Amino acid sequence: MSPPVVQIKRAKLPSKVDVFYRESGPLDAPIVLLLHGFPSSSHQFRNLIPILATKYRVIAPDLPGFGFTTVPSSAEFKYTFANLAATIIDFVDVLSLTKFAIFIFDYGAPTGLRLALNRPEAVTAIVSQNGNAYTEGLGEFWNPVKEFWASNNTAADRQKLGAAMLSYEATQWQYDDGTRDPSATAPESYTLDYALLQRPGNADIQLDLFKDYENNLKFYPKFQEYFRKSKVPILAVWGKNDQIFIAAGAEAFKRDNPRAEVHFLDAGHFAAETETSKLGEIMLDFFEKHGI
Repeated sequence: MSPPVVQIKRAKLPSKVDVFYRESGPLDAPIVLLLHGFPSSSHQFRNLIPILATKYRVIAPDLPGFGFTTVPSSAEFKYTFANLAATIIDFVDVLSLTKFAIFIFDYGAPTGLRLALNRPEAVTAIVSQNGNAYTEGLGEFWNPVKEFWASNNTAADRQKLGAAMLSYEATQWQYDDGTRDPSATAPESYTLDYALLQRPGNADIQLDLFKDYENNLKFYPKFQEYFRKSKVPILAVWGKNDQIFIAAGAEAFKRDNPRAEVHFLDAGHFAAETETSKLGEIMLDFFEKHGI
């Protein structure tokens, strides 16, 4: 049996944002929406998509500022997490997606959880792979970012954080740190991410998002209330060695949803890159268990 074909598509939104996305699986199957994080794109799901697409319609968009989604200058797009979420809300509307599970990783968490707050009736389940919603999940990685939050956002402040967060070494570190075998990480992953970060104007986009990330913390209580009230099935499957969103962030989901399922993988931040088969197996079992 041949593996599912992954199609490359684009969706033009009313906001003028042109969303690049990957899609695979039967059109009439239950939908799984994969939301990537910093500094990646839907490319990070290239190996996970075929695993899930054996049973599900899988859709993975690139967020504005990442991958191959384009935002024309005429759109005057402001790079905030509120606007990333608004883009994904428009995206699901343009594709007429009314029911879907969401996979949230890194930046995909505040984006996807805002989507869930806006369309609670649409979300059938949440899979969080190092997608944080609790302050205890923030590792020491965030210390320089917290300093940036407290700064005046001057050119010097931005240059200092950019040097720490947007270098080739920092990009590769996110993939390699905490993995069982860093030599097995496909080099095109972090190389592509870094190349896209180097596009003219992209450094400012990323720094704007780092600055705005502080506003996500203000949403954590709303996300947690949603977990309590909706009782949506939650799977937290975490790279246990992640220094960005640490293991305590996974355990915390049980506080608001005691039935949340928590799994730890011997991986770092990009567990979907290095433990793809195991992650896919856990997800398929979780979806089957909940009738999704």
